Parts: sequence; C-alpha cells; structure tokens
Amino acid sequence: MTQEEIKKILPHRDNMLLVDEAELCEDEKDEQGQPTKCRGSYTITGEEWFLKGHFPGNPVVPGVVLCEMMAQTCCVLLASKSENVGKITPYFTSLDKVKFRNKVLPGDKLEIECKLLKVREPFYFAQGKGYVGGKLCVSGEFSFACIKD
Repeated sequence: MTQEEIKKILPHRDNMLLVDEAELCEDEKDEQGQPTKCRGSYTITGEEWFLKGHFPGNPVVPGVVLCEMMAQTCCVLLASKSENVGKITPYFTSLDKVKFRNKVLPGDKLEIECKLLKVREPFYFAQGKGYVGGKLCVSGEFSFACIKD
C-alpha cells in the first residue's frame, strides 16, 4: 500500500501519519484465513517536526515516535480484518516490554514488522519490531481498542 492507500484506512494525516508504505503478509493467517502479520516502512527525511528539538545538532528519532510508527503499521493490519473493514477507529491502550537498541537517524529507513498475538474484542494485542539496515532498533508489545465508527 502507498501512503495514499493507507490514508483510506487510517485516520492519521500529515505530520502524524508515520507510515510511507505497508503490506499485509499472506504467509501467516488466522483460523479465518486473514493475515496476522504486516510490514511497513517510514523514511526519516530529517525535516520531521519531532527532530527539531530532539536534539539540536544531533537529531535522533524519539522513542515514543518509534512506538507510534509501529502502532500505525499494526493498525493497517487491524483495519484489514474482515470484521473491521471501513468501520473502526483504533485507539492505543497499552505499551509493554518496549526496548530501544539502536538510534534511528535522518536518512534511515525504518522497516517495521507487526504481528497480531490475540483478539478479545474490542481489544487487539500485537507485537512490533523496527529495523534499520537489518539491525533491530526498537521492539515492544501493545494493545488497541478498535471502536466501531
């Protein structure tokens, strides 16, 4: 999916839409035959609002923004589930076991992998990992409440 296609399923817009591309992974599916894994990416241009003060002269993508990038990639997956297509707004409900291992800098392309772990509607539980050049930079588990529109 391109960013324009992502805008059709996520409520985020410019300055807060932090996924450039996404794809559902057809190699892992649930009992209903729906994908449980998604990959996404975001290229850090260096012009992002969150780099202006973090840190002047030494810009580093803030950890909370890396978590948001993983969450948005996961929301592409959640929005694609047949019970949710075109009718949910996902809200972050928790972050757990988050670890930051390497810095993400301007010019880097963050490659994100998210996997759905379990569902207890309206809650969805997932894990995510973010890589730059094959090196793990961030990982964590999170949950969302998917509220019907």
